[in-house]
Order: sequence, then C-alpha cells, then structure tokens
Amino acid sequence: MVMFLFLVVALAVVVAAVTLAVVGGGESAPLPEAAPERLQDPLPPDRPVSGADVETLRFPVAPRGYRMADVDDALGRLAAELTERDARISDLESALAGARAAAHPRLDKPGPEAGR
Repeated sequence: MVMFLFLVVALAVVVAAVTLAVVGGGESAPLPEAAPERLQDPLPPDRPVSGADVETLRFPVAPRGYRMADVDDALGRLAAELTERDARISDLESALAGARAAAHPRLDKPGPEAGR
C-alpha cells in the first residue's frame, strides 16, 4: 500500500512539473509571435496570367481555411484580366465585322443594273 501511495505521489509530481514547463512557469521569455504565412508564389506581375499560373497557384492554409486577403488578391487579379481580355475580344470582333463588311459589299443594296 505504501508503494502504491508513493507511485501516485511521484506521478502527480511529474505531471505537475511537466504542466509547469509547458505552460511557461520558467523564467524564459515567451515565444515570439509567428509571422503569418503569406502566398509564396503569387501571380506574375510582369505578364498576363496564363492557365498554367492558375493551375499551380496554391494558397497557404490558415486556421480556418485560406487567408482571405490572398484569395481576394488572386481573384481580383483574375477578374481584371478576364475583363480586359473580354473587352479586347469584343474590339477585335467588331473590327473583323467592319473589315468583312468593307471587303464584301452587301448584296441586298440595289446596284446600277437593278433599274433595267
């Protein structure tokens, strides 16, 4: 019985010592705050974003998912480039339609021979 009581007291002392060491009962300074993890490989700023850039884009994981600032920055960049590309495509399609109209006059206009 004495041995059992000794083991219980020894176990309590060990648990208390480990708890104090983990909680910081020592005289050492507290751990510094860790810098937040940031997006290491953002989208390229010097050229348009390609499909491969989007496929390789990986966001750092935060405690509750992904960092909203990183995701918002990437989505904003993609939205701006898609808007720019859509406007450029629209301009090119309009120019192509104008060039086609100039190259092939419309057949429904009456020509000089229609009055004969």
